[in-house]
Amino acid sequence: YLASRNNMMTRRIVRNYSQTNALFRAQVRAFSSMDTFKYEDLEIKLTTNPKEKPGSDHQYEFGKLTTDHMLEIDWDVQTGWGKPLISPYHNFSMDPSNSTLHYALECFEGLKALPSYDKKKIHLFRPIENCKRMNNSFKALAFPEYDNEELLKCIKKLVDVDRDWMPWKEKHSLYIRPTGISWENTLGVKAASKVKLFTILSPVGPYYPKGFKPVSVNCYTDFVRAWHKGSGDKKLGSNYGPTIRPAKTVAVSGYDQILWLVGDTVSEVGVMNFFVFWINENGEKELITCPLDGTILPGVTRSSILALTQSWEEFKVTERHFKIQEVIKAVEEGRIIEAFGCGTAAVVSPVQKIGYAGQDYDIPINEELQSGELANRLFTQLDEIYTGKSQFKDWAVEV
Repeated sequence: YLASRNNMMTRRIVRNYSQTNALFRAQVRAFSSMDTFKYEDLEIKLTTNPKEKPGSDHQYEFGKLTTDHMLEIDWDVQTGWGKPLISPYHNFSMDPSNSTLHYALECFEGLKALPSYDKKKIHLFRPIENCKRMNNSFKALAFPEYDNEELLKCIKKLVDVDRDWMPWKEKHSLYIRPTGISWENTLGVKAASKVKLFTILSPVGPYYPKGFKPVSVNCYTDFVRAWHKGSGDKKLGSNYGPTIRPAKTVAVSGYDQILWLVGDTVSEVGVMNFFVFWINENGEKELITCPLDGTILPGVTRSSILALTQSWEEFKVTERHFKIQEVIKAVEEGRIIEAFGCGTAAVVSPVQKIGYAGQDYDIPINEELQSGELANRLFTQLDEIYTGKSQFKDWAVEV
């Protein structure tokens, strides 16, 4: 009896091991191969019940409206990527055990489709960089990789299908939100065997409807947004949710956003990359920002600002770690010219005050521009590139 029972248990263990090992091998094959969805396989199902579009005088709020269609691409560990599908915008039915809900297996991107200056074309700004960045976020979540160009072609088609939703007004755009989530129903903490990649569109107005509005920031030291060898350089939902409470805390004290620190080292501002333009201790004009050390997001606007200012050859442009004490010293010595955040939504966001250790430090602002002269120049030049009014390195991609 004991021998028979032991043999039965051994067979069960071997069978379970074989099933687990087969799943593992399938995942390895999926992750290590060049398996990807293809734009040529894209299916399009147009809505028969289109939404009512806003009127010409509509005041757009960020993220409040969505267009008629969405892009979906499913992946399964056994079969790989499925066919891309553009279909009418719809809700998802999600099992309560879905691992996205429990373990934040989710990432996203944000980019814009913008009307050209003559209102005849639609442009995307460096969209391949967003596709690459989301691929890196997919890797961080143990999601499958995909071909960046194939995703971009699918997104461009989605924008083209819903081009009638474009607000054809200055500084307006279609905000594009690609997202990846686990589609597996399990309470186990493990790599997802099913993944859904989807993209939705939202018509939005200008971040600053009436011109720049400089912000005050506080160096909130009771919470660390990101740390070395963490995931601060990935666009994961789990990086953003925990920052909401600290942001509300500084808002009660009268500040608009948080200037994040890693120890004493300056990192990001709010959900944007951060730049300081100053006279450094060697007497040089210098634009400085934190390097890509794994604690900050590799922003597309950030890299664009670095490329533009380096091409001007007018002042020193530096990526290095710098401490908040260096910034305060420069303020006290009158060496700060200006400071600003940058990102997809705002493009640039001028900073007028920094709070640290119970004291506020004023940052120079041009009262007429309500920003620094450099921030204003960058905003203007980037907007001209977005809309095709000027060209720089083929950054504007026509849909």
